[in-house]
Amino acid sequence: MRVLTAGLTLGRRHLLAPGTVTLKNVLINSCRTCTSGIVPNERIRNIGISAHIDSGKTTLTERILFYTGRIAEIHEVKGKDGVGATMDSMELERQRGITIQSAATYTVWKDHNINIIDTPGHVDFTIEVERALRVLDGAVLVLCAVGGVQCQTMTVNRQMKRYNVPFLTFINKLDRTGANPHRALQQMRTKLQHNAAFLNIPMGLEGNIKGIIDLIEERSMYFEGPFGQSIRFDEIPAEFRAEASDRRQELVECVANVDDTLGEMFLEEKVPTILDLKAAIRRATVKRLFSPVLVGTALKNKGVQPLLDAALDYLPNPTEVNNYALFNDEESNESTKLLMDPRRDATSSFVGLAFKLEAGRFGQLTYLRVYQGCLKKSEYIYNTRTGKKVRVQRLVRLHADQLEDVDEVYAGDICALFGIDCASGDTFSTKTASNLSMESIHVPEAVISMSMKPANKNDSDKFSKGINRFTREDPTFRVHYDTESKETVISGMGELHLEIYSQRMEREYSCPCVMGKPKVAFRETITNAIP
Repeated sequence: MRVLTAGLTLGRRHLLAPGTVTLKNVLINSCRTCTSGIVPNERIRNIGISAHIDSGKTTLTERILFYTGRIAEIHEVKGKDGVGATMDSMELERQRGITIQSAATYTVWKDHNINIIDTPGHVDFTIEVERALRVLDGAVLVLCAVGGVQCQTMTVNRQMKRYNVPFLTFINKLDRTGANPHRALQQMRTKLQHNAAFLNIPMGLEGNIKGIIDLIEERSMYFEGPFGQSIRFDEIPAEFRAEASDRRQELVECVANVDDTLGEMFLEEKVPTILDLKAAIRRATVKRLFSPVLVGTALKNKGVQPLLDAALDYLPNPTEVNNYALFNDEESNESTKLLMDPRRDATSSFVGLAFKLEAGRFGQLTYLRVYQGCLKKSEYIYNTRTGKKVRVQRLVRLHADQLEDVDEVYAGDICALFGIDCASGDTFSTKTASNLSMESIHVPEAVISMSMKPANKNDSDKFSKGINRFTREDPTFRVHYDTESKETVISGMGELHLEIYSQRMEREYSCPCVMGKPKVAFRETITNAIP
């Protein structure tokens, strides 16, 4: 109740400011929407936040949670208060100031339920991004206004393309010295080959950023209050009118090139209304023919609320994305694609995909995306790979490391189960012999190997427990025992990847480990000398 009161006080403090539109704190709505009635598909968004290292993903997620009333206080990734960002719940993440594991949460914005997965930026943890994008309907690609398109941005872009995920682009860190959003947009067009255009542009850059100009509504936005939670709308200042007009025209042209309806209006020289333009942008974005670009600075609390509005306006809901399961016919030994039914009721049988495993406080936590039907607590479901029947003992929704028990979930929801024995990528169904499997998650090959052994010989049991758990959780972390050199060799996506697991072994299992280069086994071959 303490969080609720703090949130309401925050909203009330700015309610009476003259000429100000205050963002409503929706924590009460969040509780009500999630616990009573079934939210229709049109009011659900499943989005992931992906980017290169240090582009500001976790900071952006923290602001989203604050403005939607999910949290009462903002904490920074490397904050002086030592608390750390909400989504970085692991102690190692807070220490290093990086995201290691993707974290799921949900919130409510303008009566829409938004499920968010905050993903790591390091290529070492690329499997976290891979499996998040596999189950999400849309994404936000965050670019640094200084760095622009970087190497990991290209990797994330390839992953979005692989799973056909529509996305918005958010150019962050406009307050940094050397910020240049126009260069970042140009790099999107040249390096990533995207048809992209600004939906809003900044008023000033670096230390002089005053606010943001909304090109669609043609107005300026000022973010006021101690945390930028109050938005004041005004006319576009005279010095920015020419640029705003040019950029709006560019936006209309980019969308008209890929949308027939707007294209016809453009050729007939009709001026599109705001609703026409928004509808055209949505159609083009859902088909991945256009990427809307928004700007802001999450750290300085500017531009986050327009991004949330854009996620509702332009990213698809679960009915607008076609999800397929492979049906294996045992008689003909052929696979056929079955389209999943996205309706949020129990008319179709339940189908879900376990996309991530995590060892929680109460046993194995299995992250599940529901693709069809309804799953209720205490029901029995079948693992279609193993044929095993399991009972759903506990069903929860996630907010970083906090859990909220729920009685039922429907198609389009992301939830978690306890006490289910499965592997990452397993499909679950309520039918016994369904022979269904969701399309699998792409797992990249390991690139580096190191030897690993417990520092204390008595810790071998703890060592094997930890290794078994980590290999189940992370498909890119591989282990084999070399019989010739008598060493345990671990393989992964990079040095940081393996180093993190070594540190986790010490922290979580009290088993300090020694790592080194794998030994090479030399063989002595004796050849008979020919006289």
